[in-house]
Amino acid sequence: MQGNGAGKTRPRRLLLCLDGVPHKVIEQEKGRGLFDSFGPPTRLLSPFPTMTNVALSAMLGASPPEGYESLYFDRKAGELRGGIRKYLGRRTPDKIPSSYMDDLDYQEPLAFEFLIYVAPDRIWRADMQRFRERFRAAPQTHDYFAFLKATDGLLHAQGPERLAIALESLDKILREIQSSCGKETEIVMFSDHGMNLEENRRVPLTEALQRRGFQVVIPAFGLCSYAALYCRDTDVIPEVARASAEITGVDFAIYKDSGDVVIESEHGQARIEQRLDGDAASYRYVVVSGDPLRLKDFHDRFATDHDWFEQTAGHRYPDALPNIYKSLFTSRVKHTADILVSLKDGYYYGWSPFGRIVRLAATHGNALQSSSNAFLMSTHRELPAFVRADDAKALLRN
Repeated sequence: MQGNGAGKTRPRRLLLCLDGVPHKVIEQEKGRGLFDSFGPPTRLLSPFPTMTNVALSAMLGASPPEGYESLYFDRKAGELRGGIRKYLGRRTPDKIPSSYMDDLDYQEPLAFEFLIYVAPDRIWRADMQRFRERFRAAPQTHDYFAFLKATDGLLHAQGPERLAIALESLDKILREIQSSCGKETEIVMFSDHGMNLEENRRVPLTEALQRRGFQVVIPAFGLCSYAALYCRDTDVIPEVARASAEITGVDFAIYKDSGDVVIESEHGQARIEQRLDGDAASYRYVVVSGDPLRLKDFHDRFATDHDWFEQTAGHRYPDALPNIYKSLFTSRVKHTADILVSLKDGYYYGWSPFGRIVRLAATHGNALQSSSNAFLMSTHRELPAFVRADDAKALLRN
């Protein structure tokens, strides 16, 4: 990556993304003395669904991926595409989900993304050592952008205790880099999303909806705490969303209704309305029954996008209204779902055979704090307490 000002208007920068490391974990690691040359970690708010390619394309202002995961439903073709084939062989242009990957100076070999679940210790050690060697060999006049994905696999399969060991190794590597490159080299470290740090069980979403007679396509790939639903008959979308919200483990389901987003949950129904004044957006939370997003103190009044961010960045559902509204009305992916389901912490949906292989110690994807709160920190700059994914590019790339 050629930095915008590296070696000209500012010193060289190492940009390092740790896949899936939550703000909570990095804060704990700093508390025990790791990464002590960095400032306090900012909460970097990952967009819903809190998935890698969705998050990084937003954070880096890159092209949207085809779907929320490598397996996605192509509505025009009327079929599922992608899937396990994306991880076989070598990386080719058709296996690059978003243009942000064009800027990476280092990422793990493609096969590592699955092997981390088979031989986690060997894979993360090889990943970090390879990153160390590649960085040392890179030109000193260029910024360097590295993406370490083994951290995500470690958390999914083995939990925070094993990740802590890997982070100790990374801390030693970064201290060595600072010693060899000099203190003028800024290191910016961040993650794409957080994780719930508890054992998870599968939600039988497809089976439950099929028993109700609904014809839906729900891509099942990674073991994640969200689901994307595509209805063959769009007239039944509201009914499918209501039925989804009744299934054990589902937090809420959302769908479009004209220019609004409707939220269905066991706690009631609400709508998110948007009003535009030029390019400036305002939102209103209208309760129909109950209070599905726990926002009763703010309901039934329009407030600006900025005001909602200020009021709810630290909420149970971070940046609640703009984030959830944009998940359906912004091109986060090329094939937006008819219904997005956010599961409760402790529950996942995904590929059943994979679930029998892996004991799922942690996962991500939903709109709750645990998955939404990624982190961002720098060795050289003070950063705001909260940063929205869509606003991160100026801090990462400039």
